Order: sequence, then structure tokens, then C-alpha cells
Amino acid sequence: MKKSLVYIFILLLSFSAKASFILLPMDETTQQNHLKAYGITYWCLSRDYKASWLLNYRGGSFLLPDAEEIRKECKIRGVSFEILSDSEEASILNEISSPSQNMESVVLEKAPKIAVYTPKGKQPWDDAVTLVLTYAEIPFTPIYDEEVLSDQLLLYDWLHLHHEDFTGQYGKFYAAYKNTPWYIDQKKDAEALAAKLGYAKVSQEKGAVAKKIRDFVIGGGFMFAMCSATDSFDIALAADGVDICEAMFDGDASDSNYQSKLDYTNSFAFKNFTLERRPEVYEFSDIDMTLKRKVPMEKDYFTLMEFSAKWDPIPSMLCQNHTQLVKGFMGQTTSFDTALIKSNVLIMGTCELNGESRYIHGEKGKGMFTFFGGHDPEDFQHQVGDPPTVLDLHPNSPGYRLILNNVLFPAAKKKKLKT
Repeated sequence: MKKSLVYIFILLLSFSAKASFILLPMDETTQQNHLKAYGITYWCLSRDYKASWLLNYRGGSFLLPDAEEIRKECKIRGVSFEILSDSEEASILNEISSPSQNMESVVLEKAPKIAVYTPKGKQPWDDAVTLVLTYAEIPFTPIYDEEVLSDQLLLYDWLHLHHEDFTGQYGKFYAAYKNTPWYIDQKKDAEALAAKLGYAKVSQEKGAVAKKIRDFVIGGGFMFAMCSATDSFDIALAADGVDICEAMFDGDASDSNYQSKLDYTNSFAFKNFTLERRPEVYEFSDIDMTLKRKVPMEKDYFTLMEFSAKWDPIPSMLCQNHTQLVKGFMGQTTSFDTALIKSNVLIMGTCELNGESRYIHGEKGKGMFTFFGGHDPEDFQHQVGDPPTVLDLHPNSPGYRLILNNVLFPAAKKKKLKT
């Protein structure tokens, strides 16, 4: 009888210790490839596995069900994982649920459909998001003006904009590159596309694209923008119906007093900005801090804000990282003048040395947007023609993690933002 009881006890013990969950730890010391961990989580969602994002628990870890194919995929991609029993998982969730802990468990429901706004023929390394999506093995669809203007954004949950110019000034590359073949070809291609789509000017066609993207967000979409796509998008919306382009861009003079005709109520994030009139200046407006900042490279860091994971899960998701101090990096639009950010926009990352904002988030209609200053988180001052960043050398990049936070957060069950 005693022997039978021992066998039953051992059997029950083996059931209670059964591995039921996989934890992808996201702290600094344990995870060998933070970036690919997002790809594993996306891969699981795409195969209808349940997943949870453990906000502020060991750097924003992911909790997945235990399955042999998930273990195998983690090993193939070089992602660190830990096997948890039911009791270990319950203990972690109990810790997270405690009112004394700034943590939360967020259920991830489905893999978002991702579109990247990028011209045909653009190389992956020209765009940090395309680069990291490819590295993390997260699928995406490249789209451009024809797809946007034919309402194909309705097919997607998440849209990325990168080093783009929605004002029709060809990236303000005129002074440095007006005589180079690539600039001449890009200008011709843009003019041909605008004509094909029924617009007399590139600025008009790009403005129409910006308004379609605006409607996508208002209708419930998620938009993530980096570098010059951030301010040029808002400028295009504020300048709707106003010619702000000089003759070398569109063949005729700009409207007189066009600055006074801007409508800041149309823009997403910025207010009261002043446009840069001079075509030879590589700058769109005073929104960007690139020419105003005096931050040496060795001191160029920005700090992520801390939010309540239980009350404000969205900014908490967007700021998940294994460090609060993120290395800075330049771009045509490096950072934003905090005084020109609308009061209803949430500032999530700041550089205290010169009071600039690097990382901001807001709501528009039923949707949301995030603007992230800079071009490439692991290339401090990217120049035209520079070699591509090799992400195998930066698998734990905090800056690239912020991009992937934005990619994954549309998968989450949403709670109302309270900040």
C-alpha cells in the first residue's frame, strides 16, 4: 500500500513539474538575441499559438506555450529560452499581478499584417525597419504610392514610413546632389509617377498620399515613422493646398507668405513650426534639432520614460527594453524640438543635454502613431553610400528593440491610454 502511494505521489509530482511554457527572457544578461526573439513571438502568433508580453518583467519577456517546434525554432534562430512548469508560470504571473510591482501581462492576440512604404528597388539597408524586419524574420509587404492611393492600406494593420519626403522637395538633397545621376533619375521617376497617377506636381501627389495615410490611422491603423518621414509627413498635412516648393522642385514659385497659410490642426504631432525656405539647406523646418544640437557622439544618449504597466500598457509596451539609456544616432531628422510638440502627444524618450525629444507617440481617430527620430540606431551618422549595418553584430540593440516594440504592439489586447 505504501509503495502504491509513493508511485502515485511521484506520478503527481511529475505532472505538476511538467514543462508547459517557454519564456523568452529579454533582460540584458540572459538573452543572446533580443531582436530575433520578437521574430519568434511573431512566428508563434502567425501559427495561432497563444502568447503574452510580460511588461517590465526581465526586460519585457515573452511567454509562449511549450511546443517542440517552438523550441526548435528558438534553437535555429539563436534565441535564448527557458522552460517553465505550470507552477513556475503561475508564480511569475502572481508576481506580475501584485499591486506593488510595476508589471503587467498583456495577451498578444494575432500577428499584425505589416506594410512598409518604400519605393521600388530600395535596398533593405536603406531603411532601419526593413533591415530589422528582415533580420528578425518578420514578414512584410513593400508598398508605395500606387498601392496607397488605391486604398490597399485597408489590407494592413501596421504601416512604416522611413527616410521619405512627403513635401515634394526630393528630400532637400538639391544642394549636395542635384547633379548626381541618382538624384536626377529619382526626380524623373517621381515626376513620371505623379503624372501617371493624374497629378500635375509631385508635391500634390505626395500630399494626396499623406492624406490617405492619415485616413488609414484615423480609421484604426498603426503608423510608425522614422527620420524625415516624421516631420515631412506633418508638414505635408499642414500645407495641404499650399505650394511650399521653390521652382527647382516643381517648376514654379512657391505661394507668397506660405508660412502664414499652414494649418497646424491638420498635423499629427507638431505645432507652430517654421518651414526652411532655402532649397540649399538640408532641412525641412525647425522641428528637427540636428542643426541646433551640440551633443558630442560619446555623450549622445536618450532616456526612455517609465510608465505604469498596469495603467498605461501602450507606452509601457513601446518602451520595453533591457536598458533605459539608449545610444543616440543622427538622421536628416534626428530629434524633435519639444516646444513644437502638441500637448496631446506623449513624449517617451528625451535627451536631457539639450531638451530634445527622440521618441513620441499619439492617437489620431481610432488609430495610433509613433515618431522616432534618426536614421539607423546602430549607425551614428549614416551618409549616402555608406555600407549597410550588419545586425548580426548588434543582436541586442536597444534602439532596434524600440522599432520591434512598435511592430509587435498592434498584436496586443488594448486598454485605454490613461496618461
